Amino acid sequence: MAKQFSQQEIREKLSELEGWELASGDKAIRRQFRFKDFSEAFGFMSRAALAAEKLDHHPDWSNVYNRVEVVLTTHDTGGLTELDFKLAAAMDKLATRS
Repeated sequence: MAKQFSQQEIREKLSELEGWELASGDKAIRRQFRFKDFSEAFGFMSRAALAAEKLDHHPDWSNVYNRVEVVLTTHDTGGLTELDFKLAAAMDKLATRS
């Protein structure tokens, strides 16, 4: 099982990401991605799903037209772990390729 991060570790990791913010009482991070249209948003979700599978860590997310809302937390620990920040960084890279 992954180790839950301390508040200090969370602040450090969050400072390395752009556009992500704390959510759910500091137990999760979230970001809204915006794309040109539905097709680009859905393409992003498909690529992000493959990255999530590789990490065996799956997002809570939703899609409305060109927006994808993502919330990451490690349910097993009840908070944030390295997995959340790895997936967030991967999603950020994928979003810039859309």
